[in-house]
Amino acid sequence: MASRKTTVPLLLVLLSLLLEFLIVKAVIIHPHDGYLDKACIEGERKALLEFKHGLEDPSGWLSSWVGADCCKWRGLDCNNQTRNVVKVDLRNRDYRYSKGLGGEISDSLLHLKYLSYLDLSSNGFQGIRIPNFLGSFERLRYLNLSNAEFGGTIPPHLGNLSQLRYLDLNGGYSYYSLTIGIYSLNWLSGLPLLKYLDLGNANLSKVTTNWMQPVNMLPSLLELHFLSCQLSDFSHYFDPNPFVNLTSLQVIDLSYNNFNTTLPGWLFNITTLRGLYLHNARIKGPIPYVNLQSLRTLITLDLSRNDIGSEGIELVNGLSICCNNSLEELYLGFNGLSGELPDSLGNFNNLRSLDLSYNSFDGPLPNSIQHVTNLESLDLSKNTISGSIPTEIGNLLWMKRLDLSFNLMNRTIPNSIGQLRELTELNLDWNSWEGVISEIHFSNLSKLEYFSLHLSPKTKKQPFRFHVRPEWIPPFNLKYIDISNCYVSPKFLSSNCLKTQKRLECIVLKNVGMLDTIPEWLWKLDLFRLDLSRNQLYGKLPNTISFSSNELVDLSFNRLTGRLPLWFNVAGLFLGNNLFSGPIPLNIGDSSSLEVLHVSSNLLNGSIPSSMSKLEGLMALDLSNNHLSGKIPKNWNDLHIPLAIDLSKNKFTGGIPSWMCSMYSVSWLKLSDNKLSGELSPSLQNCTRLYSLDLGNNRFSGEIPKWMGERMLSLRQLRLRGNMFTGDIPKRLCGLSDLHILDLALNNLSGTIPNCLGNLTDFTFMNLLAIGFYNDHDDNAHTVFSDHMELVVKGQDMEFGSILPIVNLIDFSGNNLWGEIPKGITNLSTLGTLNLSHNQLTGKIPQMIGTMQGLETLDLSCNRLSGLIPPSMSSITSLSHLNLSHNLLSGPIPLTNQFSTFNDPSIYEANLGLCGIPLSANCSTPNDQKHKDDHDGEEYEDGLYMTWFFISMGLGFPVGFWAVCGNLALNKSWRHAYFRFIDEAMDRLHVFIMVNMVRLKRKIERVGFHGWKEHGSALR
Repeated sequence: MASRKTTVPLLLVLLSLLLEFLIVKAVIIHPHDGYLDKACIEGERKALLEFKHGLEDPSGWLSSWVGADCCKWRGLDCNNQTRNVVKVDLRNRDYRYSKGLGGEISDSLLHLKYLSYLDLSSNGFQGIRIPNFLGSFERLRYLNLSNAEFGGTIPPHLGNLSQLRYLDLNGGYSYYSLTIGIYSLNWLSGLPLLKYLDLGNANLSKVTTNWMQPVNMLPSLLELHFLSCQLSDFSHYFDPNPFVNLTSLQVIDLSYNNFNTTLPGWLFNITTLRGLYLHNARIKGPIPYVNLQSLRTLITLDLSRNDIGSEGIELVNGLSICCNNSLEELYLGFNGLSGELPDSLGNFNNLRSLDLSYNSFDGPLPNSIQHVTNLESLDLSKNTISGSIPTEIGNLLWMKRLDLSFNLMNRTIPNSIGQLRELTELNLDWNSWEGVISEIHFSNLSKLEYFSLHLSPKTKKQPFRFHVRPEWIPPFNLKYIDISNCYVSPKFLSSNCLKTQKRLECIVLKNVGMLDTIPEWLWKLDLFRLDLSRNQLYGKLPNTISFSSNELVDLSFNRLTGRLPLWFNVAGLFLGNNLFSGPIPLNIGDSSSLEVLHVSSNLLNGSIPSSMSKLEGLMALDLSNNHLSGKIPKNWNDLHIPLAIDLSKNKFTGGIPSWMCSMYSVSWLKLSDNKLSGELSPSLQNCTRLYSLDLGNNRFSGEIPKWMGERMLSLRQLRLRGNMFTGDIPKRLCGLSDLHILDLALNNLSGTIPNCLGNLTDFTFMNLLAIGFYNDHDDNAHTVFSDHMELVVKGQDMEFGSILPIVNLIDFSGNNLWGEIPKGITNLSTLGTLNLSHNQLTGKIPQMIGTMQGLETLDLSCNRLSGLIPPSMSSITSLSHLNLSHNLLSGPIPLTNQFSTFNDPSIYEANLGLCGIPLSANCSTPNDQKHKDDHDGEEYEDGLYMTWFFISMGLGFPVGFWAVCGNLALNKSWRHAYFRFIDEAMDRLHVFIMVNMVRLKRKIERVGFHGWKEHGSALR
């Protein structure tokens, strides 16, 4: 911000103060007066020594404060006539490397009765309060306590400094500045001569009166700085009362506040205004309808990072009329402005800097821009501007910085860009340029230092070419070059174009088709970044190099061979996807500056050296997809801040060492596709910030711990597939509200699917947050760690990278789960993949499955599901992969929407009750179906009666048997009575039979045999 502000008002203030100070200080010195030999006032010298005694001075800044003449001490000035100390300037000018003075401020300074200038800024007083006695210096005109780490409340006693012209209490951005507060600004009324006021970063949110009212009582004020003061009310004090007393005000800075309102009209009534800064102040449109003629002296207007909207174009049009001769700096970036860039931009005769970045401007770049001939900086990045760069841009001979990155410009780059002789920075990133950029485009750019042509890798048309002759020597001497995703000559690294650039600090030549070895001269440059990734570079790297600074080196995705090098003073080393072989250097721990080590997808073997534990600053470690073996070392307790660890696709054995979660900061842990075994270590509970856990395809056993759902509340990705886990799916996993990937496939899990899975909220809201972390905040920043994971989607193994955060998947396939599919799972409206195949699930497919509108893959095959295919399933228009085979489903297959595209009969096979397209079995007519239903109903009833008959027999026998025999066995009297009854019954039966036999014999003898025979025939 400071670089943007106009310096004219500040210079006027300082010049005024200097003149007044010189008037006080100046005297006529005669040769015989002898004042130059006179020492300072003894009382003041003692007071200063007492002041020094209370201070902490680690840098020895006050070491010169010795001797009798304090006027010669560092930071002090005396009146040449009276020898009184009039100036104490202890500003820490080396604040970037030293905290400066600290301790206490002694009130002995009050002995400096003639003090008019006091500067203690940029020191480190660590939260002490601003002393009240500072309000007692009657002659003080200049007071600067900014960025000195003061805390507490600003004393209202400062209102007694009636001669004060300059007051700077800006707390800066230290921790202690957060404690600075003000409850009233009424004390400002005691400073009628004040010209400069800065209360930046003080908390004014509790000011009881209108914060602008006391400011309006300062008629001499030239500059007002209330930056980041937590103001939430943009004072409309003057709106009903148009009288503004600020007749001299030239600069207003109210940036970084929280007004959340429109601009008040009184701002446009200050006719002396030269600089208006409202950066990131939550200003909303529309711009009030005011007369902009009052702003005819405006030099700088900063309204960037607000929400002005389309009203901003009307503001530009209005300013182009009233401020066309005065305005030099216009910043409207990050405002949601839309529409085409107005032609009125060409009316600003003196405009030097124009920033319209991060808006939604479309259409072409207007030709009128050629008339802004004083333009030095033009930033139109992050819009949707299309078309070409006007050829007339070559008329902007004072242009120093041109940024057209991240637009839709799709024509050739005009040769006239080569006429911009003052150009130092040219950024053409992320457009769709056509044709060639060649030597003629750089013919006169002798001052060029920054050149970036980083194009999108997804362009489908003819690649853009950067074509220069190998022997061409450029007129410039670059510090930064980025050419990515376009073609250069295969031997570009060896060309004069690059070799002659002696000031290079950053080289990015990514995916440009180079086929070459890396020249030796390149390793001698003092670079902070070297990125030659995604080319076809070959050969071996130097074994040992010591860079001058913490460099980032990316040589991944090439064909480099040999042993892994050991380099020093490298912060990030990316050598993945090459052909490096052999073991990791045993003394890899000597590269103590390493923060990121990526050597995945090489041919490395052996074990992990124990010295790697010395890399105390390591944030990301990726050794995946090599041939490393042995156990993961257990002695890495000194590895303080690992954020990402990827050891997947190796041959590691043993368990998970406890150090991996000894520090809660680890966020990514990938150990998949190894030979790790045993139960999960309880130490994993300490990974409370774990974002992604991938242990797939190992030999882990035991139950899935319940503490995963209790302790790992940040978990978003959990992949445990391909192990030997047993037991139920813990219901505690339902507490992981951020979980969007849950892969438990190919284990030995049993039990039912928890119904509470429907409470996983991340499956009900679309998540567009890309996760990763970077070494910088710009758009071309190098990715320190890219999240990736292999998942089974649409029946295929697929690896997901940049889009992984928006992949929503549940995969429980290949287990022994039983029971019904829980109805709660239909709440997961954004779930993309659901795979429950190869289990023992029964029951019906939930009727409300149609509410899962995000579903793209559904695999329920190889279960025992029955019933109809729910009609609501046809409403899932995103469904593109379906497998219902090998179940007990019946009824017709739906024909509408997505089902009309499922023409493969194999997805329905082995469901004998299904009919309809694409199966060969036709569904019955309505009458046949009714007859079939009646017949099936009768069979169903018969089967039901038989079922109950056999159930009754099975239950009746044991109940009757034990009801009788049990009582007889337990009750002696009943047993005796029962057997007596049996004996008596048997005797009676025997007597009955014998008597009747005798009677029958006599009757036969009496009738005769033949008579009995005839009698028997008659009976028949």
